[in-house]
Amino acid sequence: MPRRIAVIPALLALLALAGLAAAPAQAKRNLWRQVPTWNIAHQGGEDEFPSNTLYAFRRALAAGANMLELDIGVTKDGQVVVMHDTTVDRITNGHGTIASKTLSQMQRLDGAYWFTPTESDHYRHGRPASSYRFRGVATGRKPPPRGFSALDFRVPTLKAVLTAFPHTPINVEIKGRTKQEAVSEYLTNADALARLLRTVHRRDLIVVSFKQPAVDRFHTLVHGLPLAPGVEGDANWLLSGGSPGPGVVAFQVPITYKFGNALLQITTPGNVARAHREGYAWQTWFSDQDVDGPASWRKLIDACVDGVMTSKPVAFQRVKRSHREPSSCPRP
Repeated sequence: MPRRIAVIPALLALLALAGLAAAPAQAKRNLWRQVPTWNIAHQGGEDEFPSNTLYAFRRALAAGANMLELDIGVTKDGQVVVMHDTTVDRITNGHGTIASKTLSQMQRLDGAYWFTPTESDHYRHGRPASSYRFRGVATGRKPPPRGFSALDFRVPTLKAVLTAFPHTPINVEIKGRTKQEAVSEYLTNADALARLLRTVHRRDLIVVSFKQPAVDRFHTLVHGLPLAPGVEGDANWLLSGGSPGPGVVAFQVPITYKFGNALLQITTPGNVARAHREGYAWQTWFSDQDVDGPASWRKLIDACVDGVMTSKPVAFQRVKRSHREPSSCPRP
Protein backbone atom coordinates (compact mmCIF):
# COMPACT_ATOMS: atom_id res chain seq x y z
CA MET A 1 0.00 0.00 0.00
CA PRO A 2 2.72 2.13 0.20
CA ARG A 3 3.11 4.78 -0.59
CA ARG A 4 0.24 6.33 1.33
CA ILE A 5 1.98 9.67 1.68
CA ALA A 6 -1.14 11.69 2.51
CA VAL A 7 -1.73 10.49 6.07
CA ILE A 8 -3.56 12.05 8.99
CA PRO A 9 -0.73 13.20 11.27
CA ALA A 10 -2.72 13.27 14.49
CA LEU A 11 -4.01 9.75 14.01
CA LEU A 12 -0.63 8.31 13.17
CA ALA A 13 0.89 10.07 16.13
CA LEU A 14 -1.70 8.43 18.33
CA LEU A 15 -1.02 5.08 16.71
CA ALA A 16 2.65 5.30 17.52
CA LEU A 17 2.24 6.59 21.05
CA ALA A 18 -0.65 4.31 22.06
CA GLY A 19 -0.27 1.93 24.95
CA LEU A 20 0.16 -1.65 23.83
CA ALA A 21 -1.66 -3.67 26.49
CA ALA A 22 -2.70 -6.83 24.72
CA ALA A 23 -6.33 -7.64 24.13
CA PRO A 24 -7.40 -11.25 24.70
CA ALA A 25 -5.81 -13.54 22.17
CA GLN A 26 -8.02 -14.79 19.38
CA ALA A 27 -7.62 -18.27 17.96
CA LYS A 28 -7.67 -17.40 14.29
CA ARG A 29 -6.14 -19.29 11.40
CA ASN A 30 -4.85 -16.56 9.13
CA LEU A 31 -3.59 -17.67 5.74
CA TRP A 32 -1.63 -14.42 5.39
CA ARG A 33 0.61 -15.44 8.28
CA GLN A 34 1.65 -18.87 7.07
CA VAL A 35 4.32 -17.85 4.54
CA PRO A 36 7.56 -16.42 6.00
CA THR A 37 7.87 -12.72 5.09
CA TRP A 38 5.87 -12.34 1.90
CA ASN A 39 7.79 -10.51 -0.84
CA ILE A 40 5.02 -8.10 -1.82
CA ALA A 41 5.90 -6.26 -5.03
CA HIS A 42 4.64 -2.73 -4.44
CA GLN A 43 3.16 -1.44 -7.71
CA GLY A 44 4.92 -4.49 -9.18
CA GLY A 45 8.24 -3.07 -7.96
CA GLU A 46 8.14 0.49 -9.23
CA ASP A 47 11.83 1.17 -8.65
CA GLU A 48 12.85 -1.80 -10.81
CA PHE A 49 10.03 -1.92 -13.37
CA PRO A 50 7.38 0.45 -14.80
CA SER A 51 4.76 1.00 -12.10
CA ASN A 52 1.61 -1.13 -12.12
CA THR A 53 2.16 -2.65 -15.55
CA LEU A 54 1.72 -6.29 -16.50
CA TYR A 55 5.39 -6.25 -17.42
CA ALA A 56 6.30 -5.24 -13.86
CA PHE A 57 4.04 -7.86 -12.33
CA ARG A 58 5.45 -10.64 -14.52
CA ARG A 59 9.06 -9.65 -13.87
CA ALA A 60 8.56 -9.31 -10.12
CA LEU A 61 6.96 -12.73 -9.82
CA ALA A 62 9.66 -14.32 -11.96
CA ALA A 63 12.25 -12.86 -9.58
CA GLY A 64 10.63 -14.43 -6.52
CA ALA A 65 7.87 -12.09 -5.34
CA ASN A 66 4.94 -14.11 -4.08
CA MET A 67 2.34 -11.33 -3.82
CA LEU A 68 1.48 -8.25 -5.85
CA GLU A 69 0.40 -4.85 -4.56
CA LEU A 70 -1.50 -2.52 -6.88
CA ASP A 71 -3.74 0.54 -6.84
CA ILE A 72 -7.02 1.14 -8.61
CA GLY A 73 -8.87 4.08 -10.06
CA VAL A 74 -12.12 4.24 -12.03
CA THR A 75 -12.61 5.67 -15.50
CA LYS A 76 -15.34 7.99 -16.69
CA ASP A 77 -17.27 4.96 -17.97
CA GLY A 78 -16.95 3.07 -14.69
CA GLN A 79 -14.10 0.68 -15.51
CA VAL A 80 -11.53 -0.28 -12.87
CA VAL A 81 -7.96 0.36 -14.01
CA VAL A 82 -4.63 -0.17 -12.28
CA MET A 83 -2.67 3.00 -11.56
CA HIS A 84 -1.19 4.53 -8.42
CA ASP A 85 -1.94 8.19 -9.11
CA THR A 86 -5.36 9.75 -9.65
CA THR A 87 -3.90 11.54 -12.69
CA VAL A 88 -2.02 10.03 -15.61
CA ASP A 89 0.58 12.79 -15.98
CA ARG A 90 3.47 11.43 -13.89
CA ILE A 91 3.58 7.93 -15.40
CA THR A 92 2.15 8.11 -18.93
CA ASN A 93 2.24 10.28 -22.04
CA GLY A 94 -1.24 11.61 -21.24
CA HIS A 95 -2.70 14.39 -19.10
CA GLY A 96 -5.65 14.66 -16.74
CA THR A 97 -7.42 12.49 -14.25
CA ILE A 98 -8.37 8.86 -14.62
CA ALA A 99 -11.95 9.84 -13.75
CA SER A 100 -12.11 12.19 -16.76
CA LYS A 101 -11.11 9.50 -19.28
CA THR A 102 -12.87 6.53 -20.81
CA LEU A 103 -11.33 3.08 -20.70
CA SER A 104 -10.56 3.36 -24.42
CA GLN A 105 -8.61 6.56 -23.82
CA MET A 106 -6.72 4.99 -20.90
CA GLN A 107 -5.72 1.97 -22.94
CA ARG A 108 -4.16 4.13 -25.63
CA LEU A 109 -1.66 5.55 -23.13
CA ASP A 110 1.96 4.48 -22.71
CA GLY A 111 2.18 3.11 -19.17
CA ALA A 112 5.98 3.12 -19.16
CA TYR A 113 6.51 6.48 -20.86
CA TRP A 114 8.39 8.21 -18.01
CA PHE A 115 10.12 5.21 -16.42
CA THR A 116 13.92 5.26 -16.20
CA PRO A 117 15.40 2.08 -14.68
CA THR A 118 18.91 3.44 -14.11
CA GLU A 119 18.16 6.64 -12.17
CA SER A 120 17.27 7.11 -8.49
CA ASP A 121 14.18 9.17 -9.35
CA HIS A 122 12.68 6.67 -11.75
CA TYR A 123 9.85 8.84 -13.09
CA ARG A 124 11.43 12.28 -13.41
CA HIS A 125 10.42 14.09 -16.58
CA GLY A 126 12.79 15.98 -18.85
CA ARG A 127 15.66 13.53 -19.30
CA PRO A 128 16.98 12.73 -22.79
CA ALA A 129 14.53 10.51 -24.68
CA SER A 130 17.09 7.71 -24.75
CA SER A 131 16.85 7.46 -20.95
CA TYR A 132 13.31 6.12 -21.14
CA ARG A 133 14.08 2.54 -22.07
CA PHE A 134 10.51 1.31 -22.57
CA ARG A 135 8.99 4.44 -24.09
CA GLY A 136 7.07 3.55 -27.23
CA VAL A 137 6.66 -0.17 -26.56
CA ALA A 138 3.03 0.29 -25.52
CA THR A 139 2.18 2.24 -28.66
CA GLY A 140 4.06 -0.02 -31.10
CA ARG A 141 6.84 2.44 -31.92
CA LYS A 142 9.40 0.16 -30.30
CA PRO A 143 9.51 -3.65 -30.16
CA PRO A 144 8.80 -5.20 -26.76
CA PRO A 145 11.42 -7.20 -24.85
CA ARG A 146 11.50 -10.87 -25.73
CA GLY A 147 8.60 -12.77 -24.20
CA PHE A 148 6.44 -9.67 -23.73
CA SER A 149 3.94 -7.68 -25.79
CA ALA A 150 2.82 -4.09 -26.17
CA LEU A 151 -0.11 -4.84 -23.86
CA ASP A 152 2.31 -5.49 -21.01
CA PHE A 153 3.30 -1.80 -21.05
CA ARG A 154 -0.14 -0.20 -21.19
CA VAL A 155 -2.37 0.77 -18.27
CA PRO A 156 -4.10 -2.52 -17.42
CA THR A 157 -7.58 -3.10 -16.12
CA LEU A 158 -7.87 -4.90 -12.82
CA LYS A 159 -9.83 -7.62 -14.60
CA ALA A 160 -6.87 -8.19 -16.93
CA VAL A 161 -4.49 -8.48 -13.97
CA LEU A 162 -6.74 -10.97 -12.18
CA THR A 163 -7.01 -13.00 -15.38
CA ALA A 164 -3.27 -12.93 -15.99
CA PHE A 165 -2.44 -14.03 -12.42
CA PRO A 166 -5.24 -16.37 -11.31
CA HIS A 167 -3.19 -17.99 -8.54
CA THR A 168 -1.16 -15.02 -7.26
CA PRO A 169 -2.25 -13.26 -4.05
CA ILE A 170 -2.94 -9.60 -4.77
CA ASN A 171 -3.36 -6.55 -2.55
CA VAL A 172 -5.80 -4.03 -4.05
CA GLU A 173 -5.75 -0.46 -2.75
CA ILE A 174 -8.70 1.83 -3.43
CA LYS A 175 -7.36 5.24 -4.40
CA GLY A 176 -8.99 8.67 -4.58
CA ARG A 177 -8.11 12.34 -4.62
CA THR A 178 -5.78 12.30 -1.63
CA LYS A 179 -4.66 15.93 -2.01
CA GLN A 180 -8.18 17.20 -1.47
CA GLU A 181 -8.88 14.50 1.15
CA ALA A 182 -12.27 14.04 -0.53
CA VAL A 183 -14.02 10.85 0.53
CA SER A 184 -16.55 10.88 -2.30
CA GLU A 185 -14.19 9.59 -5.00
CA TYR A 186 -12.94 6.85 -2.68
CA LEU A 187 -16.53 5.71 -2.18
CA THR A 188 -17.26 5.83 -5.91
CA ASN A 189 -14.18 3.72 -6.54
CA ALA A 190 -15.12 1.30 -3.75
CA ASP A 191 -18.51 0.81 -5.40
CA ALA A 192 -16.93 0.11 -8.79
CA LEU A 193 -14.44 -2.32 -7.28
CA ALA A 194 -17.25 -4.13 -5.47
CA ARG A 195 -19.21 -4.51 -8.73
CA LEU A 196 -16.20 -6.12 -10.32
CA LEU A 197 -15.10 -8.37 -7.48
CA ARG A 198 -18.61 -9.68 -6.82
CA THR A 199 -18.13 -11.73 -9.97
CA VAL A 200 -14.60 -12.91 -9.11
CA HIS A 201 -14.51 -16.09 -7.08
CA ARG A 202 -11.22 -15.63 -5.29
CA ARG A 203 -10.19 -15.40 -1.66
CA ASP A 204 -6.51 -14.61 -2.21
CA LEU A 205 -7.11 -10.85 -2.42
CA ILE A 206 -6.84 -8.18 0.26
CA VAL A 207 -8.73 -4.93 -0.26
CA VAL A 208 -7.58 -1.78 1.53
CA SER A 209 -7.81 1.98 1.39
CA PHE A 210 -6.30 4.84 3.33
CA LYS A 211 -9.89 6.02 3.88
CA GLN A 212 -11.80 3.83 6.33
CA PRO A 213 -15.19 4.76 4.80
CA ALA A 214 -14.05 3.20 1.51
CA VAL A 215 -13.06 -0.02 3.28
CA ASP A 216 -16.39 -0.07 5.12
CA ARG A 217 -18.37 0.59 1.93
CA PHE A 218 -16.59 -2.21 0.10
CA HIS A 219 -17.22 -4.64 2.97
CA THR A 220 -20.91 -3.74 3.01
CA LEU A 221 -21.14 -4.65 -0.67
CA VAL A 222 -18.80 -7.68 -0.72
CA HIS A 223 -18.66 -9.51 2.60
CA GLY A 224 -16.38 -12.40 1.80
CA LEU A 225 -13.10 -10.79 0.77
CA PRO A 226 -10.26 -10.12 3.27
CA LEU A 227 -9.51 -6.53 4.24
CA ALA A 228 -6.85 -4.31 5.78
CA PRO A 229 -8.11 -1.29 7.74
CA GLY A 230 -7.80 2.37 6.95
CA VAL A 231 -6.23 4.78 9.42
CA GLU A 232 -9.36 4.92 11.59
CA GLY A 233 -9.47 1.14 11.90
CA ASP A 234 -5.79 1.06 12.84
CA ALA A 235 -6.39 3.74 15.45
CA ASN A 236 -9.36 1.97 17.00
CA TRP A 237 -7.36 -1.22 17.43
CA LEU A 238 -4.17 0.38 18.73
CA LEU A 239 -5.72 3.06 20.92
CA SER A 240 -8.61 1.28 22.55
CA GLY A 241 -8.04 -2.40 21.91
CA GLY A 242 -11.17 -2.36 19.77
CA SER A 243 -11.79 -4.05 16.49
CA PRO A 244 -10.01 -2.74 13.37
CA GLY A 245 -13.21 -3.56 11.50
CA PRO A 246 -15.06 -6.59 10.18
CA GLY A 247 -13.24 -8.72 7.66
CA VAL A 248 -9.76 -7.46 8.59
CA VAL A 249 -6.97 -10.03 8.23
CA ALA A 250 -3.87 -7.79 8.17
CA PHE A 251 -2.54 -4.43 9.29
CA GLN A 252 -0.68 -2.46 6.61
CA VAL A 253 1.39 0.32 8.16
CA PRO A 254 4.75 2.07 7.70
CA ILE A 255 7.90 1.56 9.75
CA THR A 256 7.97 5.15 10.99
CA TYR A 257 6.08 8.38 10.67
CA LYS A 258 7.51 11.88 11.14
CA PHE A 259 5.24 14.02 13.30
CA GLY A 260 6.67 17.50 13.74
CA ASN A 261 10.25 16.97 14.88
CA ALA A 262 9.54 13.51 16.27
CA LEU A 263 10.16 10.30 14.37
CA LEU A 264 7.51 7.91 15.61
CA GLN A 265 8.00 4.15 15.48
CA ILE A 266 4.95 2.41 14.03
CA THR A 267 6.24 -1.06 13.16
CA THR A 268 7.88 -2.43 16.29
CA PRO A 269 8.41 -6.00 17.52
CA GLY A 270 5.85 -5.31 20.25
CA ASN A 271 3.16 -4.15 17.86
CA VAL A 272 3.83 -7.06 15.51
CA ALA A 273 3.68 -9.56 18.38
CA ARG A 274 0.40 -8.12 19.62
CA ALA A 275 -1.16 -8.40 16.17
CA HIS A 276 -0.02 -12.01 15.95
CA ARG A 277 -1.46 -12.86 19.35
CA GLU A 278 -4.81 -11.57 18.16
CA GLY A 279 -4.67 -13.44 14.88
CA TYR A 280 -3.78 -10.62 12.48
CA ALA A 281 -0.97 -10.44 9.92
CA TRP A 282 1.38 -7.45 9.82
CA GLN A 283 2.49 -6.09 6.44
CA THR A 284 4.85 -3.12 6.29
CA TRP A 285 5.24 -0.41 3.69
CA PHE A 286 7.73 2.48 3.55
CA SER A 287 6.89 6.09 4.33
CA ASP A 288 8.95 8.98 2.99
CA GLN A 289 11.53 8.80 5.77
CA ASP A 290 11.85 4.99 5.71
CA VAL A 291 14.57 3.44 3.58
CA ASP A 292 13.30 0.67 1.31
CA GLY A 293 16.59 -1.22 1.35
CA PRO A 294 18.56 -4.15 2.82
CA ALA A 295 19.10 -2.77 6.34
CA SER A 296 15.38 -2.10 6.78
CA TRP A 297 14.43 -5.43 5.23
CA ARG A 298 16.63 -7.39 7.63
CA LYS A 299 15.16 -5.58 10.64
CA LEU A 300 11.63 -6.26 9.42
CA ILE A 301 12.37 -9.93 8.88
CA ASP A 302 13.87 -10.13 12.38
CA ALA A 303 10.73 -8.45 13.78
CA CYS A 304 8.63 -11.30 12.32
CA VAL A 305 6.58 -9.10 10.00
CA ASP A 306 4.42 -11.16 7.67
CA GLY A 307 5.04 -9.16 4.53
CA VAL A 308 7.26 -6.40 3.16
CA MET A 309 5.74 -4.16 0.50
CA THR A 310 8.85 -3.21 -1.41
CA SER A 311 9.48 -1.22 -4.56
CA LYS A 312 12.51 -3.47 -5.14
CA PRO A 313 11.23 -7.07 -5.15
CA VAL A 314 14.26 -8.40 -7.03
CA ALA A 315 16.72 -6.95 -4.54
CA PHE A 316 14.50 -7.90 -1.61
CA GLN A 317 14.42 -11.51 -2.75
CA ARG A 318 18.23 -11.65 -2.75
CA VAL A 319 18.27 -10.48 0.86
CA LYS A 320 15.46 -12.83 1.82
CA ARG A 321 17.41 -15.84 0.51
CA SER A 322 20.36 -15.09 2.77
CA HIS A 323 18.57 -13.58 5.77
CA ARG A 324 15.96 -15.99 7.10
CA GLU A 325 13.40 -15.02 9.67
CA PRO A 326 14.13 -16.17 13.24
CA SER A 327 12.85 -19.60 14.24
CA SER A 328 10.98 -17.87 17.07
CA CYS A 329 8.61 -16.15 14.60
CA PRO A 330 5.17 -17.72 15.05
CA ARG A 331 3.81 -19.37 11.92
CA PRO A 332 0.45 -20.98 12.75
